Amino acid sequence: MINYIEEKIGLILWYLAFVLLQLIIMFLLDMDTSFLTLSVLIYLILLSIYLIISYLLVKKKNQNIKNMVDELDEKYLVSELLKKPKNLENEAYYYALRKATKAMNDKITELEHKYQDYEEYIETFVHEVKTPLAAISLYSDNKNDKELKQEVKKIDNLVEQVLYYARSENTEKDYFIKKIKLSEIIHQVMMQNKDYFLANKIVIEIENSDFFVATDEKWVIFILNQILNNSIKYMDKDEKKIKIQVIEDKNKVILEIRDNGCGIKESDISRMFEKGFTGSNRKKEHSTGMGLYLCRKLCDRLHLNINIESKEKEYTTVIIIFPKSSLHE
Repeated sequence: MINYIEEKIGLILWYLAFVLLQLIIMFLLDMDTSFLTLSVLIYLILLSIYLIISYLLVKKKNQNIKNMVDELDEKYLVSELLKKPKNLENEAYYYALRKATKAMNDKITELEHKYQDYEEYIETFVHEVKTPLAAISLYSDNKNDKELKQEVKKIDNLVEQVLYYARSENTEKDYFIKKIKLSEIIHQVMMQNKDYFLANKIVIEIENSDFFVATDEKWVIFILNQILNNSIKYMDKDEKKIKIQVIEDKNKVILEIRDNGCGIKESDISRMFEKGFTGSNRKKEHSTGMGLYLCRKLCDRLHLNINIESKEKEYTTVIIIFPKSSLHE
């Protein structure tokens, strides 16, 4: 109200000057004092009523605009919903808002086209580079070159990261939710990484994996591959071991992947899903810090929960929770 009165101070002063002039005229005409007093009171009451009513109308109008903005998902489109003001004072602001909104929409459209071109290029690049990678992998099989096979697998994993990172902002265009058996997904992931397991003499234990979940098979396979690649990177014991088990609860299915690697410092656990974070007790030349970041991002998109439990120099457990709800069914 105080701000509104400050805005109307010019009008109020003109009104009071007009009233004062009338009072002087009436006084010079030797009118009755009680009549003068009554006139002043009426003028002040009328001014107060005008200010209060106009303030309430302006406040209601402003609140409607605020509510409209709050309800909009794309708030930069608010100028399309605002009515053109009738008063000259606000017309310039309305014009400026419309111009700014149009410029922003044009910029957003330009950026969307650039991002789409970038995503299409990345996908084309990935599909093109997979052909020579498959040829090199086949060559390593024929020559029984296990070291070359492992290096090709590392490159393939990095290429997959690039592809899924490019797609991670538009997962809704690429995933398909269906009912799948976790044991089948785990089997596919094991087969994809069998050369790693054999070369590094890693013992794999799988328990109680015959449970169904509703999710996207391709995205979950990528997530599990990233988790297992992390486990393999940080194995530092003579007896290397990875244990995978599934626990079914009333409202969820819990997938646990546990390794007996170097573990994670307690102070680092909360940051493991941050982009580019590799941990303070890990060999940074082995890691990009993108694997777990992508896992968290894709799990969020698929409405899955992912957490890490770890004890330094002992173990690391990655937990993925698949909710059982009408949405997932």
